[in-house]
Amino acid sequence: MELQDDEIEALGTRGYFTRGAFLGEPRARAVHAEATARVAEGTLMPAGIRRGADRTEDTAVRGDFITWVQQESGTALGGLWEAFAGLGEALSAGAYLGLGRFDLQLAHYPGGGAHYQRHLDAFPGQSNRRVTAIYYANPDWRPEHGGLLRLYLEDGVLDVAPTLDRLVVFLSERLEHEVLPAHAPRLALTAWYYGRDAA
Repeated sequence: MELQDDEIEALGTRGYFTRGAFLGEPRARAVHAEATARVAEGTLMPAGIRRGADRTEDTAVRGDFITWVQQESGTALGGLWEAFAGLGEALSAGAYLGLGRFDLQLAHYPGGGAHYQRHLDAFPGQSNRRVTAIYYANPDWRPEHGGLLRLYLEDGVLDVAPTLDRLVVFLSERLEHEVLPAHAPRLALTAWYYGRDAA
């Protein structure tokens, strides 16, 4: 895949860009169907905050349920994994970010006001996440469902609706963000990219 010039410029100057149609509607609906099926299996776990021995669960801070998505052929989620791999290569080539591996997580907010308080995706003192890319798989999202992504920019805030096939890319160490309370089920797939020298 290729990045548009305005996307590269926005990432450098403002720390983020969005794209309204990342995979196309047929593939996006297939991702939604597979993600919904994984949620229905009951295998997602409550998300924690912090890492390692400091990890805790606190729904007052974060109320989603998560699982990790691996590279797999012949599935819609596997196709999304491949698209994220291509995105990482494009970010390295077009924005000179020197990215290496990435992790891909499926997050399900069950509604009922589930949210994620303001935070950074980079963890101090560790091999840091460089770029965050979030893909939304919510075909029937309406404003009353809530669950907006709020980005904290230098000149104010930007709220992004989690609509089907929307991609949001931002610098993990630069932009604080939060998920506003979701009043309906909300699906997001997030890739975190590390530098080439990360462990």
